[in-house]
Amino acid sequence: MLNFAPDSYLERTSRPIYAIVFLLPFIVFYEIAVIFSSADLLERAPYLGPSVLVETFVWVQTGLTSLGFGGKFVWVAPPLAVVVILATLQLTSGKRWRFWLSDIWWMAVECVLLAVPLVVLVLFINSLGPPRSEVAWLDGASSGTPTAAIEYCCPGALTALSTGMLDNGAGTSWQYWVANIATGIGAGIYEELIFRLILICILMLLFQDVFRLDHRNSIVLSVLISAALFSAHHHIDFLSGQVNPGDPFDWTRFAFRTMAGVYFAILFAIRGFGITAGTHAFYDIIATIVNAVFFQQQ
Repeated sequence: MLNFAPDSYLERTSRPIYAIVFLLPFIVFYEIAVIFSSADLLERAPYLGPSVLVETFVWVQTGLTSLGFGGKFVWVAPPLAVVVILATLQLTSGKRWRFWLSDIWWMAVECVLLAVPLVVLVLFINSLGPPRSEVAWLDGASSGTPTAAIEYCCPGALTALSTGMLDNGAGTSWQYWVANIATGIGAGIYEELIFRLILICILMLLFQDVFRLDHRNSIVLSVLISAALFSAHHHIDFLSGQVNPGDPFDWTRFAFRTMAGVYFAILFAIRGFGITAGTHAFYDIIATIVNAVFFQQQ
C-alpha cells in the first residue's frame, strides 16, 4: 500500500523473501509440535499432549489431499506450500533477494510492539463486562473434526489446564507451554495465509476485475469481508458447516476478532505477510503468558 524508500528497513522487511526467513523457525517449530502431538505419525515418540492442529492448517491439508497428495507427506505439505507461495511472490515481484540477518531481530521486536494494541484492546473490552477467566479470544478450537485444534488462551479456558497439564501447585508443565505456544504460532501462520494472503487477493481480483469496482471500494470490501469471515470461522467449521461447540457465538468475541481481522489486513497491506503473521503469532504467545501468569493463578 505504501512505497517505502528503496532498501530501507521497511521496504526490505516487506519482501516475501524476508517473510520466508523470518517465519521459517516458527514453521519448523509448529511442524515438529504437530508431529509429536499426533500419535498416528510417530510410533514411540514423546507425547506432547492435546493436538495442536489449527483449523486453517487442516484446510490446507484438505486442499492438498484433493490435489492428490496423500500419506505422511500431507503433514509436511502445508509448510512447504507456505514457502512455495512466498517464493513465487518473491519471483513475480521482481524485488531483490538479498537480506540482512540483523533485520530479523528487529522484525521480532516490531511484531511484539504491533501485538500490544490488540492486547490493550482485549483487556479494555474485558474491563467493560463481567470478569472472565482469560484475557484474549483471537484463536481457538476448531469444530469437532478428528483433527480439531486444542482450545487455548484466546477463546476460552485452556484445554491444557482442564486436562491436568499443570504441575501440582508448582507452575506450568512444559507440555502446556509447547502446546499452547505452538497452537498460537500455527494460527498466526495459517490463518494469515488463508484470510489475508489468499482471501484478500482473491476478493480484490473479484471486485476489481469482475465487478469493476474502483480500487478504494475494492480494498474496503475485501478487508471487511475477510475480517468477518476470519471472525466467523472460529464459531463454525466452513468445511462441514457445523457449529463449533468449543466456541459458541458471542457478539463480544465476534466483534473483537473482526476488529483484529481489520487490523491484520491493514498490516498485511502495509508491511507484508511476514510481519502480519508474526504479529498474530506473538499476540497469541503474549496471551498465553498473560493467561498462565495472571488469570489461571486466580
